[in-house]
Amino acid sequence: MSPSPPPAADRDARLAAAVRNLDGHFSVAVLDVADGTGATYEAGDSGTTYDTASIVKVDILAALLLQAQDAGRTLTAQERAHAAVMIRSSDNAAATALWDAIGGADGLDAANARLGLTGTSGGDGPRWGLTRTTASDQLALLKQVFGVDESVLGEASWTYVHELMATVERDQAWGVSAAGSAGAALKNGWRSRSADGLWDINSVGRVTAAGRHNLVAVVSQGNATKEAGIALVEAVAQVAVAVVSAGA
Repeated sequence: MSPSPPPAADRDARLAAAVRNLDGHFSVAVLDVADGTGATYEAGDSGTTYDTASIVKVDILAALLLQAQDAGRTLTAQERAHAAVMIRSSDNAAATALWDAIGGADGLDAANARLGLTGTSGGDGPRWGLTRTTASDQLALLKQVFGVDESVLGEASWTYVHELMATVERDQAWGVSAAGSAGAALKNGWRSRSADGLWDINSVGRVTAAGRHNLVAVVSQGNATKEAGIALVEAVAQVAVAVVSAGA
């Protein structure tokens, strides 16, 4: 008989110890899909939220799919065209079009209430990239769009989102992909703040490590450069997956 995995609090403590020496302000949440074990770490105060930048595009797509599902319809050709470039190329104009289509922040927040995101709030007006979120909420969203547990989205939606996230442009395939082998499905976000020039760097997605699927969400802020932020996010993702895998 195999031993039981350690309690969540123990895994969280192990993750905290493992990332303690990484320099930066970040939070991470990871889940082993096969056995449901996971861990979460938040730098700073519990409940700190982060600007999403372009990772909110997955949330926008999930809200659009949920609204279409409620209406008993599939996405229109125009919606699918916008969704494809929004996820694969991180096209901002397409994101704005779909942000408007779902009803902006109100539409996003209503969808998130059903998707299980309790600490995320949509950005003001047209500023979808200033949606605030947590790593835990991003993990909850990943569970929805990859059909883990009891997703309110249907299987056709999971398949569609996975297809898009698995085919992002090559120069945007950094981030949580560093924690696994080839074939990650992910979406990244990056934004330089106008006030201080510091960078928000985020990455969410599903990676495969040692033959096991893991959902990983890393959010960070206050990075001196985009490159430094990417290096931090990749290091955090690698450590988080390693910690959960070691406790499986």
